[in-house]
Amino acid sequence: MSFGNLQGLAKRFLDVQNPKMSFGNLQGLTKRFFLKKFVQKVVLITGGTGSFGKRFISTILERYPAVTKIIIYSRDELKQSELRQKYPVTDYPQLRFFIGDVRDKDRLKRACEEVDVIIHAAALKQVDTAEYNPTECIRTNIDGAENVIHAALDCGVKNVVALSTDKACAPINLYGATKLVSDKLFTAANNIRGSKHIKFSVVRYGNVMGSRGSVVPFFMNKKRDGILPITNEEMTRFNISLQSGVNMVMYAIEHHLGGEIFVPKIPSYRIMDIAKAIAPNCDTSIVGVRPGEKLHEEMITDTYSLNTIDMGRYYAILPSVSFSHTEEEYMAHHKAEKVPFGFKYNSGTNTEWETVDSLRDLIREHVDSEFQI
Repeated sequence: MSFGNLQGLAKRFLDVQNPKMSFGNLQGLTKRFFLKKFVQKVVLITGGTGSFGKRFISTILERYPAVTKIIIYSRDELKQSELRQKYPVTDYPQLRFFIGDVRDKDRLKRACEEVDVIIHAAALKQVDTAEYNPTECIRTNIDGAENVIHAALDCGVKNVVALSTDKACAPINLYGATKLVSDKLFTAANNIRGSKHIKFSVVRYGNVMGSRGSVVPFFMNKKRDGILPITNEEMTRFNISLQSGVNMVMYAIEHHLGGEIFVPKIPSYRIMDIAKAIAPNCDTSIVGVRPGEKLHEEMITDTYSLNTIDMGRYYAILPSVSFSHTEEEYMAHHKAEKVPFGFKYNSGTNTEWETVDSLRDLIREHVDSEFQI
C-alpha cells in the first residue's frame, strides 16, 4: 500500500473517530507507520562524502531517524572529518565513518557486515580526467562495482542501488563506458544471487544542478572574469536537483524487484540559456568540445525501447536477461506500460525545457539562495 493510500484510509477513519486531530498530525502518524520497514536498518553508502552522499545522509536522518546505523564509506579523511564536525557523535550516534576504497574488496567486505542496504555512489566521474587516466577509472568504476556486488552477496545485504549517469547510455567516452559496464554488472547480479534474498538495481539520471564539477558553479566563478567559456552553442543537458536524485534512490529501494535501471522524467536545458541565466552581461568564448563530451546526452536509446516501461514518474529499463521475473511481472509490479517502439529519451529532443527564468529560480533554490544577476 502506498503512503498516499494509507493517508486516505487514515483520514476517513479520523473523520469518524477523532475529528479534532489535525491532518498535519495525521500525516506525521501515517508517515511514521509507513516507514516502519526502515526502522532498525543499517545503511552503507559508498562515496558518502560526495555531493550526493551528503544530501542522502541528511535526508535519511530527517525521514528515518530510527535508522540503526549509517556507514559513510569513503577514502577522503578530510571530508569525513568535516562531516563529523557537522554531525557530532553526541547528537548523531547512528553515524559511522569508515575510511576505505571500493577497490579494496577486503576492507569493503568488512564494512558491509550486518548491512541491510547499500547505496553505491563512489565513482571517478570527470569525463576529461577519465580520458587521460583510463586505468584508474576502470579500477574504481568497474572493479569497485564488482567488489560491492560480492561484498553484498557475502554479507547478507538485502537491497543494493547503484548510481549511474546519462553518459552510460551509448557512451563515447571512457567514463560512460565504465558506468555502462557497472550498470550491466549490477543488473546481472540478480542472476547470481542463488537463494539469497537480495535485490540489485540502478538509478540513471542527468546533470545534477550545482553538484561538484557541474556547469552552474563553474559559470558562477567565471562570471567574475567577464567571459564565459562555451564548448558548443548547440549543447544541451538533462537537469535534476540533488534532492530529486536522492528521492529517486529512495523510490528504487522501496519499489524495485531487482534488475531495473530507473530513469527520471526531467527537463533539459540549453547551455546558452544557462549562460544567460547566470551572467547575461558577460561575453562568451567558444572553446570547443572537451575530450569525450557529447553535444546531447541520452538516457534511453531507441533500441532500449524494446525493454523499457513507463511507470508514470519514471521509466525503467528492464534487464535483457532475467531468471527472476518476466516482463509481465515487472509491468504488473510497477503498474507500468511499454513505451512505444522506437522511443528514445535525448536531452536535445526532450519535450520539457528549462527557461532562463526557471533556471534562475532553480539556482536560488538549489545552489545559492542569494544569487543575483
